[in-house]
Amino acid sequence: MKKRLVYLGLFALVLVLALICFYFYGVKKEQGVRALIYKDGELLKTVSLENVSEAYEFEIKDGDSFNLIRVEEGRIRVVSASCPDKVCVNSGYISDGVMPIVCLPNKLVIEIEGAEAAADGAAR
Repeated sequence: MKKRLVYLGLFALVLVLALICFYFYGVKKEQGVRALIYKDGELLKTVSLENVSEAYEFEIKDGDSFNLIRVEEGRIRVVSASCPDKVCVNSGYISDGVMPIVCLPNKLVIEIEGAEAAADGAAR
């Protein structure tokens, strides 16, 4: 009788863990590929990179500093910036979570989320 209860408990535990995994996999999949834009360490904007029918640009401004960002289907980049070194502009487009775009003088970071599988596959 005790063995049966132990097996039943283990089965229930495995079932609960499987349901939790399926839930988080489904939630992650629904979010799709998106860019997270941080300014001074705080999430400023989330931009979907899926189903972009026409490329568009927007500006992130803080006083005299600015970053002009371009969004296209599946990718994003900084087109121009007020920073002196232009490292963020020279980074070009990003489309996976391998490396973010960073503008240290303007305290801006752009990361891709939801493209980890593509990034892992490219690294192998």
